[in-house]
Amino acid sequence: MKFLDEAKVYIRSGDGGNGCVSFRREKFIEFGGPNGGDGGKGGDVIALAVDGLNTLIDYRYQQHFFAKNGGAGMGKDRHGAAGADAILKVPVGTQIYQEDGETLLADLTESGQRVVLARGGNGGFGNAHFKSSTNRAPRRANPGQPGEEHTIRLRLKLIADAGIVGLPNAGKSTFLAAVSAARPKIADYPFTTLTPQLGVVDSDGREFVLADIPGLIEGAHEGVGLGDRFLGHVERCRVLLHLVDGTTGNAGEAYKTVRRELEAYEHGLADKPEIVALSKADAMSAAERKQQLARLKRAAKKTPLVVSAVSGEGVPDALRTLLNVIDKKRAAAAADPAPETAWQP
Repeated sequence: MKFLDEAKVYIRSGDGGNGCVSFRREKFIEFGGPNGGDGGKGGDVIALAVDGLNTLIDYRYQQHFFAKNGGAGMGKDRHGAAGADAILKVPVGTQIYQEDGETLLADLTESGQRVVLARGGNGGFGNAHFKSSTNRAPRRANPGQPGEEHTIRLRLKLIADAGIVGLPNAGKSTFLAAVSAARPKIADYPFTTLTPQLGVVDSDGREFVLADIPGLIEGAHEGVGLGDRFLGHVERCRVLLHLVDGTTGNAGEAYKTVRRELEAYEHGLADKPEIVALSKADAMSAAERKQQLARLKRAAKKTPLVVSAVSGEGVPDALRTLLNVIDKKRAAAAADPAPETAWQP
């Protein structure tokens, strides 16, 4: 299935049904009085987060969603039927913005979470509603209220506990394939990974979700290479695993290149906890490993891990370190939950 993480759609809620002007006209009932029913409410447009989806590809082929109009009222005190809602099923982790792409309307982070994006118009009152002691035969009814229409933007940010970042060919996909059942494309050329990949990792009997993000290069924040469009998928991660290829170039400079792109992207990525690891240890000699470790330690200002997804060296330690940080973040989030905000149109 093709991966799509952004979509622009037009939505419109249903109009309310018109009220009815009607009178009782039975043969032997004098002064029968009004019996016009009310119109039905128009349908709402609702966004619903569901499991089993990990892309917005459905919204490439359909961009217009309309809720049904409410039914008109009828005589004999018959009220119009309410219009059916239009439900947009989206993956968990979808953010909904106004057309400008900057004003956040809703952030659906849990399965089953829903938000009303456009409310249907209320139905109009029939003339039976206006009957009073001084007006026994009202000849007026209200029209239904119109629905709402909006153009919105859907933006998917995958939900993972940890994210892997690094330059192209740093061994990110190989690492994900080694520690999970995910099967990302692996090859010996840059930009093998074109879309984010998720995998469930088992470490000491405990599980967490790990995301592999397409590689960054210098100038990614300006659109160079694949740009930074996929970095939004690690905004929700609690910790980053920064893999640096030890077999090519200067490990310290490679580390600094990715850090500059994270800082240029902003959105708090540069402030997230980071585990730095020198990858492809199996392909380095002892002298190369020592030299690259020293360069990376100077650049990162911390002692990096050494891992090899091929031989398994250092992989368990890296997973345990990630899990420790994730546990601390989860505990902090449970102790101080963020206040929930709900948007109403």
